[in-house]
Amino acid sequence: MAKDAVIDEAPARAWRTVLAHVERDLLDGRLGPGDRLPSERDLAADLGVGRSSVREALRVLEVMGLIRTATGSGPQAGAIVVARPGGGLSALLRLQVAAQGFPIGDVVRTRLVLERSVVADLAGAPSRDTSIAHGILDAMDDDRLSPAEFLALDAQLHLALAEASGNAVVAAMMTGLRDAIESYVLQGQAQLADWDRMAASLRAEHRAILRAIDEGDAQTASARIHDHIIGYHEATGLAGGL
Repeated sequence: MAKDAVIDEAPARAWRTVLAHVERDLLDGRLGPGDRLPSERDLAADLGVGRSSVREALRVLEVMGLIRTATGSGPQAGAIVVARPGGGLSALLRLQVAAQGFPIGDVVRTRLVLERSVVADLAGAPSRDTSIAHGILDAMDDDRLSPAEFLALDAQLHLALAEASGNAVVAAMMTGLRDAIESYVLQGQAQLADWDRMAASLRAEHRAILRAIDEGDAQTASARIHDHIIGYHEATGLAGGL
């Protein structure tokens, strides 16, 4: 029995060795988007593992969204890095959210933790660039937007703030949560009797949040985004359990 266990564990250790090697090169900057990984043969020889273990590790990296693989020859063949590790975190979180169907209350509480930190960090930074967020806000002023289009821009705005904060992990987590956020926010919109009034309110709240950030007022920015997120869920009846 013990011998069988050792045999079963050996391949797992081998592909994890390859995975750890590639991840280390990505995190240390020796590999980046657009770079090609060494061939299966070279990785196997360098790391002392079988080519089947290399292929298993590459499949994991592809599912994580870190690399793309293509067979054949030429400049597009082989394994090419398409994202930094944050991209893989986003992909895994999206899959986890989709598979588990996390309760709305849990997603909202997570948003509150992440986004209050985002706006406070942005407001407290010695320099900040909120130009992308302002551009999205201007696009949201278009009265011809459908609720779905408006709320897609809304989600994009919150993500833009996370990316502007400079915290790559928070930005990756917000990206991973984006589909879930858009889904339940749109679900809540269907419960509103007066969408135009809500859209106007959301526009005003967004501009107040950005104004506090641009003025360097971290405490006000944090309070405003808390009230903004909670207020929508109370208005739509989705705040149960918060």
